[in-house]
Amino acid sequence: MNILILGGGGREHALAWAVQQNPKCDRLIVAPGNAGIAEIAECADLDILDPGQVATFAEENAVDFVLIGPEAPLAAGVADRLRELDIAVFGPSAAAAQLEASKAFTKEVCEVAGVPQAGWARFSDAASARSYVRIKGAPIVIKADGLAAGKGVIVAMDLDTALAAVDDILGGAFGDAGAEVVIEEFMTGEEASFFVLCDGLDALPIGTAQDHKRAFDGDQGPNTGGMGAYSPAPVLSPAIQDQVMAEIIRPTLAEMARRGTPYQGVLYAGLMIRDGRARLIEYNARFGDPECQALMLRLGAQAFDLIEAAARGRLSGARVNWADDHAMTVVMATRGYPGAYEKGSEIKGLEAIPADSSQIVFHAGTRRDGARLLANGGRVLNLTARGATLAEARERAYAMAEAVDWPQGFYRRDIGARAL
Repeated sequence: MNILILGGGGREHALAWAVQQNPKCDRLIVAPGNAGIAEIAECADLDILDPGQVATFAEENAVDFVLIGPEAPLAAGVADRLRELDIAVFGPSAAAAQLEASKAFTKEVCEVAGVPQAGWARFSDAASARSYVRIKGAPIVIKADGLAAGKGVIVAMDLDTALAAVDDILGGAFGDAGAEVVIEEFMTGEEASFFVLCDGLDALPIGTAQDHKRAFDGDQGPNTGGMGAYSPAPVLSPAIQDQVMAEIIRPTLAEMARRGTPYQGVLYAGLMIRDGRARLIEYNARFGDPECQALMLRLGAQAFDLIEAAARGRLSGARVNWADDHAMTVVMATRGYPGAYEKGSEIKGLEAIPADSSQIVFHAGTRRDGARLLANGGRVLNLTARGATLAEARERAYAMAEAVDWPQGFYRRDIGARAL
């Protein structure tokens, strides 16, 4: 089977690593890929936000299956165009991907479906939004309605921060994503990520994880796209997972089908757990990054069999074969991230880190300049390891991080500390 993966980050490197191990994979192409992905797959220079260009490339290269990694191509309708040509694709339609592309859309769907979630309101003018914030007080959560590359959420612990966030979002700080602002109740508890494969009818849980969003140790500093994750998440007990499926996932999927936009792909539910029950924070229409890296290391080659079953409507008989293990990924980022940072610093030492079934460095933002490996983004490397215990996985991941020679990089040193 000729397989095309769209994306070029750590999530896509992890997906490529898992897919490439599956015997169904004959040829693997990743667009655009990165320096790490280029070591295990062909990389293609392709505008992955252009449905026509992706479809033409797939036809010209006899691609049998397309796996869409990031959210932006989903919102752009790439999956729709591929389905029109009868090319198998993993990822929801643009209409179904609104579960991530519009926070207000998701809130409305969940309201109709009776899904437990935070109280909310939406605004398109700053004056009304500011008035609402003053009435509700802080802490409060301010979100850009649309896709903002993981940066459009401000958890405001005081009124001034909340009011400034409203002005920033509606003032254009996040472009079109900030045409509307969604203001939510601040929920307390423990956050966790729950991943479910969907084929439009059936749903199959595919793992749990916990992400670390703040830039610095002790959950300090600004929100990022994620500085590390581990799987499984102890807080998501079997009983809570059953509650999530019964009260959150299945009602959402039923409402999406009722609207004529059945959901097919991976549905990532961000949850807040308190007193043994979960409420929905938000949905994403793709695997989380860096949660995907920990999940793929645990799943290995079977990941593609499950993904293909979801894409072809065959989830009803699918099963996940879990080992009794744990995995952790530690993100190394360029100093300055998630704010301004410089690209082009050299990374050394990776050749001394062995890659095997228990540990691997997934590349997120790298490029080659001859023999030199250069940083080419904010989040640059994902040091990912597995072990019989979380402590063992953590020890391996941090040993990898310490072996990287990159003075311009930084990483959190407390990933997994709460669980341990």
